[in-house]
Amino acid sequence: MGAPLPLVLVPGLLCSARLYAPQIEALGPLGPVTVADHRRDAEIAAVAARILSEAPPRFALAGLSLGGYIAFAMLRQAPERIERLALLDTSARPDTPEQSAARHAFIAMAENGRLDEVTAALTKRYLHRNRQDDATLTGTVRAMAADTGPEAFVRQERAIISRPDSRSLLGDIRCPTLVLCGDGDELTPPDLAREIAGGISGARLVIVPDCGHLSTIERPEAVNAALAEWLKG
Repeated sequence: MGAPLPLVLVPGLLCSARLYAPQIEALGPLGPVTVADHRRDAEIAAVAARILSEAPPRFALAGLSLGGYIAFAMLRQAPERIERLALLDTSARPDTPEQSAARHAFIAMAENGRLDEVTAALTKRYLHRNRQDDATLTGTVRAMAADTGPEAFVRQERAIISRPDSRSLLGDIRCPTLVLCGDGDELTPPDLAREIAGGISGARLVIVPDCGHLSTIERPEAVNAALAEWLKG
C-alpha cells in the first residue's frame, strides 16, 4: 500500500484556514492536510500557480467557492498532478455584470476602511437563513475576515471578477470528482453544482440539507463524511 495522498484545501473569499478546521481534524488521520494561502495575488491564474509551486507533486484538491475557481485554474495548469477533485459550493460560470458591480462596491468599501460592513453583508449570504444568529458561526466569519484583511480581500475580489468561464473545462476532467453544495446556498445555488456534476464524467453530487454557502463549518459532519468517502475512493 502506497503513502497516503496529501490533501490541499483552498478556502473561499474572505476565508482562512478556519473554514476547514473540522476537516483538518477529521481527515488528518487519512493523510497530510494543508490549507493553501490564496491571499497574495490578484489574478486567478497567479493564485493557482503559486499554490501549485508549494503543493506536493501529486495530491487531492478541494476548494470552496473562490477555492473552486482556483481549483479550475490549477487543473488548467497541471491536471496531471491532481489525483482527486472536490468542488464545494462553487460555480463553473464567470461573473455576471451584476455580480461584478457588487464586487466593485465591496472593493470600494474595503479600501475606505469599511471591511467590517462588507463582512456583515457577506455573512448574511454565507450562512443558511436559519443560522444567521449563530454566534459561533458569525464569530468564525469575523475571525476569518480579520485573518484576511482589506488588502487581500481586494486582491481576491479582483481575481474573482476576472476569472474565466470554466464550463468548457468540465468535460476534460478525468480524476474522481466530488461536487457538494448546501441546499440553502444563496451565492452558488444547487443548480450550479448540478451543472458542474453533469459536465464531469462520473462525478458524485452531494446536496447537504439545511446548509448554506459555508458548508464545511455549517454542516461539518456531512461534509467530512463525503470527503472521507471521496479520499478513500
